[in-house]
Amino acid sequence: MIGTYGHGTHNDFVLTFDPTDEHELSPEQIARICDRTTGIGADGFIRITKRDGKWFMDYRNQDGSLAEMCGNGARVMARYLVERGHQPEGIFAINTRAGMKYLSVPADADISINLGGVEEVYDDVTVTVGVQSWPATHISVGNPHAVVFVDDLASLDLTKAPEVDGDYPDGVNVEFVKFLENGELAMRVYERGVGETQSCGTGTCAVALAATLRNSGKLPSRWVINPPGGRLVVETDPHSNATLIGPAVLVKDYDLDKYL
Repeated sequence: MIGTYGHGTHNDFVLTFDPTDEHELSPEQIARICDRTTGIGADGFIRITKRDGKWFMDYRNQDGSLAEMCGNGARVMARYLVERGHQPEGIFAINTRAGMKYLSVPADADISINLGGVEEVYDDVTVTVGVQSWPATHISVGNPHAVVFVDDLASLDLTKAPEVDGDYPDGVNVEFVKFLENGELAMRVYERGVGETQSCGTGTCAVALAATLRNSGKLPSRWVINPPGGRLVVETDPHSNATLIGPAVLVKDYDLDKYL
């Protein structure tokens, strides 16, 4: 079985192409492939398959646990489909556990994905790192996020999961955000089932809506967001539908049988 390593703003993935939906891997196998010491090393695993005649993103976190979808990962999957000749460039759909997502995929430029409604906003969440605690905003982008605004990103110890006081039986992604003097946003993110990552696509969409609500509350909005891995743009329309725009890169193919 061949796997392809790729990334979107250094949020990285191993992808495998299984259009006939015959080669589902176990969580343990996926965790071995994604292990950064003994495997290829990645934040997540994407099995590209087809269900009901449509492209389906079977996404798993680094530890093999199931996730609804991934915004950066969906762009990398779209890049794979176009670059490997399975799908013409242009506008097309990818189905996920969080519903159908529509992408605009040029041959060699940034990819945009409409992630749909950014919703379920409420504020009765608290996030704690060490001895510091902050109020957080819960926002759903098909998967759950808790967004925290801080004055200092550099001093945060994200080597272990933040404590989150909220109703998250399957875990939650936590974004820490700072307003920059140039009007852009900087962020760090701790992803459930992974740890701190260089970027999070759905997380940037949650951050964009939280920043809009904190700044003016007026939609539509457009934010440039800078996670450690690179620059992303999020545009949110008057109905809170978010479009994520950014790069996606394929790097190298691997023989996955070596890790199974």
